[in-house]
Amino acid sequence: MNWIASASALTPATLALIAVMTFGAALVRGLTGFGMAIILVPLLSLVIRPDQAVVLAILLQFLIGPMGVGQVIADCHWPSARVIAGSAVFATPLGLLLLARTTPDVARLIITAIAIVAFVLVLLPRRKSAQPPAVATVATGLVAGVLTGFAAMPGPPVVPYYLRGDFTPHQARASMMMIFFATAITGTIVSLVLELATIQLGVIALILFVPMLAGNWIGALAFGKISPIVWRSAVAALLGVSAISAIVRAIW
Repeated sequence: MNWIASASALTPATLALIAVMTFGAALVRGLTGFGMAIILVPLLSLVIRPDQAVVLAILLQFLIGPMGVGQVIADCHWPSARVIAGSAVFATPLGLLLLARTTPDVARLIITAIAIVAFVLVLLPRRKSAQPPAVATVATGLVAGVLTGFAAMPGPPVVPYYLRGDFTPHQARASMMMIFFATAITGTIVSLVLELATIQLGVIALILFVPMLAGNWIGALAFGKISPIVWRSAVAALLGVSAISAIVRAIW
């Protein structure tokens, strides 16, 4: 364990704490299709710098992305997911460039605002059509891309898009997971090019892969065993808790 702690510049106790955080966030991802970064980035910011937390979350989403990809492909609502993913991939580098030029305190405040806005958007009335205007779909992807690079959080625009639309839980979950995997691939590549992803963060990501995989597997087992109303309520509650925790972190 000493070589791991030395390589990652974190103590074994801190690594264990981060592993617990990752397990819980991945469990939520397995159940809802999102939420890992929204939960994990504010928590990681308690023990490492916000920019490191963002890059680590991107690396983790890249590693977990292929899990269950067959079912994701089958359930995905491709007409919307293709547009959102493509727009997000295009905009992700901009978010990483902004992150590299933002101080930690300002980054924490912006991440807090992101969490609050996501919760408010989910509370808005659901759309009656499964096909929102094309401009709304593209805008969702562009904002998701910027937020992927800046905060490893493509969820705030994407989750309300699918939660408020006339999509089944299976379609919503699969579409979100597909989009998030696409942004994670782009975020990982760009963070490597910009030298934001370090060997130390890579070591931590590999250490966290096992608890992340376990949490995602357990969460996925529960998906499909609850009603759509309960599922949507759980997603909204998750965003609410994330917003509250982000506010507490900003004030603390």
